[in-house]
Amino acid sequence: MKLSIDFKNKVREAILSDRENYGGSDADYAKRLNIKGAILSRLKKGEVEKLISDTQWLVIAHQLGVQVRDNAWKVARTAVYTEIEDNLLYCKEYSKSMILVDDCGIGKTFCSRHIVRKLKNAFYVDCSQAKTKQQFIRLLAKTIGVDNTGKYVDVKASIKMCLIYLEQPLIVLDEAGDLDYNAFLELKELWNATQGECAWYMMGADGLRAKIESGIAHKKVGYAEIFDRFFDITSIVPQGTDDRREFYIQLLGDVASVNAKQKEDVDKLVRKCMNPNDLNTKDVTPSEWKRLRYLENLIKLS
Repeated sequence: MKLSIDFKNKVREAILSDRENYGGSDADYAKRLNIKGAILSRLKKGEVEKLISDTQWLVIAHQLGVQVRDNAWKVARTAVYTEIEDNLLYCKEYSKSMILVDDCGIGKTFCSRHIVRKLKNAFYVDCSQAKTKQQFIRLLAKTIGVDNTGKYVDVKASIKMCLIYLEQPLIVLDEAGDLDYNAFLELKELWNATQGECAWYMMGADGLRAKIESGIAHKKVGYAEIFDRFFDITSIVPQGTDDRREFYIQLLGDVASVNAKQKEDVDKLVRKCMNPNDLNTKDVTPSEWKRLRYLENLIKLS
């Protein structure tokens, strides 16, 4: 696969835009992208050819949300998007910490990634890719622009210093339920070291809720203290069946409205998600409702 000049320029533009939202040095920012500072300097001058491999271009594109193809999934300002945006802005402004625990498939990841890219000194970490404490700390270091190749204790110390140095940093921990116990304990240490200087926002679905409840119920060391620091545990999806149904109809409709190839298909797409097996409506249970990933597949296959 040979990448086009146009695609590389799109990635270059995304790099320059993302650099503006990072409060550290060029050298530190280059570490975030796993490139040398000299490469970043050449990119800033407009060069794109013979700098890095095609694989590196693709990795950076993924990291910065640059689509390889033109049929990119469009952003809808859903209730989920608005709630997460409000939460992140609040946490960032006041260096607070929150937890969002809610249904899977409602757009938490997509929305948070999009919002984080617009904010200065805001960082997204996919904890499903770094479950152990070693993996988590080194991924967090790389994400914020800290050298992650040294001794573990030195890397951790550098993270603390960086987060205190940056202006109003925000760390979004997605799929936080995937972190193992020792990684959670490291999170407690980081929170203590950056209290009042850094905002933390933890997200997950049923796995995170179960981890929180089980850890506290079994009095595992550190759990009560960790979740006491994240002062508020929130959710977005209503609990009552009728309210949940209305929520999902609105969510699916909002997303379909900006992504459907034909606007007249929106209602049909929503009905297909809410009643995928064409049953009598009263026979469809909430567990059978399909969510945004299913909607995306329907639209892309239509």
